[in-house]
Amino acid sequence: MAERNADKTVHTAAYPSLAGKRVIVSGGGSGIGEGIVEGFAAQGAAVAFVDVAAGQGEALVERLARTEIAPIFIQCDITDVADYGAKIEKIIARLGGCDVLINNAANDDRHRVADVTPAYWDDRMAVNLKHQFFAAKAVVPAMTEAGGGSIVNLGSISWHLGLPELTIYQTAKAAIEGLTRSLARELGRANIRVNTIVPGNVQTPRQQQWYTPEGEAEIVAAQCLDGRIQPVDIAAMALFLASDDARYCTAHNYWVDAGWR
Repeated sequence: MAERNADKTVHTAAYPSLAGKRVIVSGGGSGIGEGIVEGFAAQGAAVAFVDVAAGQGEALVERLARTEIAPIFIQCDITDVADYGAKIEKIIARLGGCDVLINNAANDDRHRVADVTPAYWDDRMAVNLKHQFFAAKAVVPAMTEAGGGSIVNLGSISWHLGLPELTIYQTAKAAIEGLTRSLARELGRANIRVNTIVPGNVQTPRQQQWYTPEGEAEIVAAQCLDGRIQPVDIAAMALFLASDDARYCTAHNYWVDAGWR
């Protein structure tokens, strides 16, 4: 199948093992999450996604309404882990189980160290880290019953680079790699695989608000490859890690960064 990105047509792989898989995606209404939802829907998977922005989520469902299995959208604030957990239980009941969890939701608002309060710290950890653990915990029973599953956590290249004005965000994203390793060990005997995708700078409407054309040129210059990474490129890795083709891939980080160092 072929999908468009900002540079050229991308011919993506088809994974027969994903057809009919029951997939939950957080932050699926826009950006990378939107690309992931679209990618799984194109594979014939049964996708349910949550997002705090109702308008974007509803618009995506409308756009993908003619796919083989139309996605389900549920508005949710993932920082309220009790409510999020309850909604995951409802999604699992509606889908009849869960085979794949994509922990994508995050927020990379810029901040200065001098301005960080305890409340801001707690809020940033909630939106960038805490929900990933509790979503994983919520899907484990369904995955165990199904004989296994795949959990994919979205990390970030930012902390590997030490970018400015992102201290709390980068702290959370660094912790995700530790979370992945720990969960992979804890859940592996139930045949549940856990991996992290480490995206580079992905060209989304949100990210473009931070960069001038000169800034974008600097990003490309720092990469080994020309061009700007698109959501479809991150989705391609998520599809692979969720598929049976990756059946022995667990506890590791998978970089999609065009060699940005």
